[in-house]
Amino acid sequence: MIHASDSNSAARPQTLYEARLIDAENSTELSVESLVQRIASTDVVVIGEYHGHQAAHLLQSRIQAALYRQQPLQVLSMEQFTFDNQPAIDAYLSGKTGETEMIEDSSAWDNYRASYRPLVEFARQHGLPVIAANAPAAIVRCVGRTGPGYLERLPAADRAQLPDNAFMDTPAYREKFTAAISSSHGAADDAMRKRMNNTYKAQLLRDNTMASRILAARGAHPGHQIVHTTGTFHSEGHLGTVAMLKQRAPEVSVTVISPVVWPADEESAPFYENRNNGDFLYFIQPLPEEFLDEEREHKAMSARFRRPAEDTCQGDST
Repeated sequence: MIHASDSNSAARPQTLYEARLIDAENSTELSVESLVQRIASTDVVVIGEYHGHQAAHLLQSRIQAALYRQQPLQVLSMEQFTFDNQPAIDAYLSGKTGETEMIEDSSAWDNYRASYRPLVEFARQHGLPVIAANAPAAIVRCVGRTGPGYLERLPAADRAQLPDNAFMDTPAYREKFTAAISSSHGAADDAMRKRMNNTYKAQLLRDNTMASRILAARGAHPGHQIVHTTGTFHSEGHLGTVAMLKQRAPEVSVTVISPVVWPADEESAPFYENRNNGDFLYFIQPLPEEFLDEEREHKAMSARFRRPAEDTCQGDST
């Protein structure tokens, strides 16, 4: 067992593929099989990830398959696809298109083949639905640029596909988001605060859309367990998407599985300070640093987020 007072008894993950599952309530180490036996009857299982971390994606795949053996009525819900691309996912699942066609048609993430292919292929091979759960990227981007009022400028048909109360939130999530943004931007003037608020609203649109899509999937597939994959910020501490699920449907049971990085310079497992991140935790190695040269990092980030010339929003004056 790994106890909060004696967490140095835990063995460090030995490779970037290894994840060590821990019960957040009593710090007991679990196998995947023992975990799924405990959560097989949960309505929604949310598996948080650090995008692109090999251990997270391997664990998601193992949990998906193990849960299926316990409960074959299963739906895979994914942050990694937006709901406007659901037809492209369905076409692939039904055998009408090939994988590359699906990747192109669905605007799949660049790391799809390395990270998410096993999840989708398991669903395809077993005839399971896959839900593209996220909000359309263009709408999220424009809310982040122009504010929540952007939704009012959308055509009625587009707005109708988005959830009611699209910017519902909780004080704890706002506090967490503000702290995260402030730590990377420093002191903010009025213009920066406005941009930060718009960015937060865009984040809420994602969370509320994912919660709404999960609940819609439950309605469309009664008795099915939903396995939802998402970046850990959307679920950690039962905030974000998870909090929106509970607000929209308090009767739905949700289990949160959250990653915790075990830094190389820490002897003891970082259990105690992370025990509230989820119902279950998994320790993983940190990924290598992307940059040591700050100037190269800045240039890379600027290029990554540069606005395309044709990128406009409804009602733009430019």
